[in-house]
Amino acid sequence: MRWALAFLIGMIVALGCMLGGFAGMGGHLEVIFQPWEFCIILGISLGTFIIANSLATIKDTAGAIVEAILNRGPTQRDYLDVLGVLYTLMRELRGKARSEVEQHVDNPNESAIFKNFPKVLADANLTSFICDYCRLIIIGNARTHEIEALMDEEIQTVTHDKLKPYHALTAIAEGLPALGIVAAVLGVVHAMGALDQSPEILGGLIGASLVGTFTGIFVSYGVVSPLAHKVKATRSVRCRLYIIVKQTLLAFMNGAMPQIALEHGRKTIASHDRPSIDMVENETVSGGPKPVQQQAA
Repeated sequence: MRWALAFLIGMIVALGCMLGGFAGMGGHLEVIFQPWEFCIILGISLGTFIIANSLATIKDTAGAIVEAILNRGPTQRDYLDVLGVLYTLMRELRGKARSEVEQHVDNPNESAIFKNFPKVLADANLTSFICDYCRLIIIGNARTHEIEALMDEEIQTVTHDKLKPYHALTAIAEGLPALGIVAAVLGVVHAMGALDQSPEILGGLIGASLVGTFTGIFVSYGVVSPLAHKVKATRSVRCRLYIIVKQTLLAFMNGAMPQIALEHGRKTIASHDRPSIDMVENETVSGGPKPVQQQAA
């Protein structure tokens, strides 16, 4: 919630300084309130957004905005859970028969390993990514460089899909200043129809038309564009989870012990979120889940 509060504080500061500065110059705040100008600009923006994007992207954009405002990126706990799943699976791959390990990757929803890490299991795409490449390791015929190339292609696809809301919002942000001009032109057309009115009325109509340009520029650079970049930052961090899986499993395929392979994955985490070696060891190697057979007992 503190990130939602930060977003709210940021908007208050931006609006407060803008409106306060205008009022400080002697401007009348009521002149800025032009609901029909706002209706034109925001309505056209919403319409073009719907035209340009699929229903799936529209829904995902709404979710991405909520994620960005609440800063729902992976936490240190999430990283530890992913490393914990990987360590347990690698330990099973080293010490168990193929048939025993296959049951975990073929049906992760019923797997005792994945049930120990419900937050990982809740991310269906990440769980599928882990299981798919563990299955390839079980088969044992693929070369490491081939698996790496395949992982890179899939991660690129996942990243592209995750960033669709960012591109959609950026397109709207780029178009808003022009839509502000559209609203301003319509306001001027309306003012031209009142040339026979008094200068006070005509001046008010012209001022109202200029609010359209102001609104388009402000909403673009002051609201939508920063929000789009926040969406990109949040979604990009979530994609790092796939990089952790990639580096860990590749190290394991190259012969590294599970605890050493975990270090390859840990090093891909940003320094301010990266758990220490001791923390990873306590959560996985030393204090992690017990072997599946012991749990069943």
